[in-house]
Amino acid sequence: MSPVDTAPDQASPDEDGAGRPAAPADWRRLDRRTVLLAALVTAGVAAGAAVPTTLGLSGRFGFGPAVAWVLTGAAVLIAFGAGADYVRWRRTRYRVGADRVELHTGLLLVKKRSLARERIRSVDLTAHLLQRVLGLVTVRIGTGEHTGSESTLELDPVLRAEGERLRRALLERGLTATSGSHVEGELVALDPRWIRYAPVSFVAPALAGAAAGAVMQVSDWFGAQGQVIEWIEDRYRDTSLLSVIVLLAVAAVAAGVIGALGLWVEKWWNYRMEREPGGTLRIRRGLLTSRSVTIEERRLRGVDLVEPLGVRLMGAARLDAITTGLAKDDEEQHGDHNTLLPPAPRPLADAVAAAVLRETASPTGAPLTAHPVAARGRRLRRALWAVLVPVLVLALLGARLTPVLLWIALGCAVVGLPVGVLLARDAYRALGHALSGAYLVTRSGALRRSTAALERAGVIGWTVRQSYFQRQAGLLSITATTAAGAGAYTVYDAEASEGLGFAAEAVPGLLEPFLERVAAGE
Repeated sequence: MSPVDTAPDQASPDEDGAGRPAAPADWRRLDRRTVLLAALVTAGVAAGAAVPTTLGLSGRFGFGPAVAWVLTGAAVLIAFGAGADYVRWRRTRYRVGADRVELHTGLLLVKKRSLARERIRSVDLTAHLLQRVLGLVTVRIGTGEHTGSESTLELDPVLRAEGERLRRALLERGLTATSGSHVEGELVALDPRWIRYAPVSFVAPALAGAAAGAVMQVSDWFGAQGQVIEWIEDRYRDTSLLSVIVLLAVAAVAAGVIGALGLWVEKWWNYRMEREPGGTLRIRRGLLTSRSVTIEERRLRGVDLVEPLGVRLMGAARLDAITTGLAKDDEEQHGDHNTLLPPAPRPLADAVAAAVLRETASPTGAPLTAHPVAARGRRLRRALWAVLVPVLVLALLGARLTPVLLWIALGCAVVGLPVGVLLARDAYRALGHALSGAYLVTRSGALRRSTAALERAGVIGWTVRQSYFQRQAGLLSITATTAAGAGAYTVYDAEASEGLGFAAEAVPGLLEPFLERVAAGE
């Protein structure tokens, strides 16, 4: 017998959830075009590896035999990929019952898994370019739990119409209209002018470094890394070092900007957010790979207005959802899975936040209580330590090894100190907290400023932290814990009595047993 991995209360393929014989028509297969899809994907991989493999073999066997070996290997690889997927298709079936969604798959290791329908929190549709051409989608059904693949069923692939049917059938249960002012239908759609925010994100410098690394890696594959370095040296042999640094920096920035623009177009083209009947938000986006994410409004616990430094300087912000039920497995750990709105003008982000929360005014725009000046001092001291420690290390090494390190230490001090002070003061100005209707609001951060509006009813506990230095300054940090979003949202370095009073007022009865009221003047 084959080993079986079965979930609790798992019915056999021939029985329903109550042990009665199941109708054969209840069970469905994946779309048979998955075999063609696997063959095309494998052919693409083989084509990408064919050129370097041919060049590598031609030096030993000659060009003709090398081509023959590569073509034979590619044919075997494609046949193996298509055959393996044919077996997967033949051995995979799924069923949506009244109470459970079941998936059976595997040949030697047979897996029988099921999810209770009342636990299902998300049904997301994804389709890369080849799937879109063939009219297919991948359906991911998740419970939103932090238990890896055990909390998610994946149907890869099914027809797009079948994916839409599953999404509606699995999310329509228990949905009721949510009270409050709202608009159904399209809430916001892509404005192509938002692309101007792509180059000022942190993605651009990362892509610049990746581009330079890719050039060196590819040249190394072909054994030409030395020649590439020599070619660069020959071109700039008569150019000053400063000019070379400037030219390389300009080239890196240009590569990063182009990459950031391309990535933005791929991720956000065709973006739109809609409110569907019954109380769900649906976000669709993607140029080559289309994605559809559905969020039940009854699972929504607030929003997080995120302003990376470059985006904030241009007066824009991104809007994320604070919600329970979004998939949490390893394959969906990308930063934009819970994003409601890409970087857009800040007034629009506030307006979308209000529409999503069904409020007349967004709590992310509420006036915030400023934090004591002592909080600014803590940030300035941290910034000075962050700059001075590496500067001192470089200076010590320079005194013992080479004067070049002394000059580097001087440059770090000249540049790092004013930058650190500016960021510290900016981080202090960002600090704030407030209560706005049904939401508590907290803001913090300099390089990544976050304004989180968390539903007060969603707070399940408080964590109060006070270090020795905070205690001397009369400050504390208090964290609201919740089952949604990041799980914890902190008010940093608030005045001690003010922070405790804020927490007590935000969720009456939760913190009071641990507080002692002090009369004024004591």
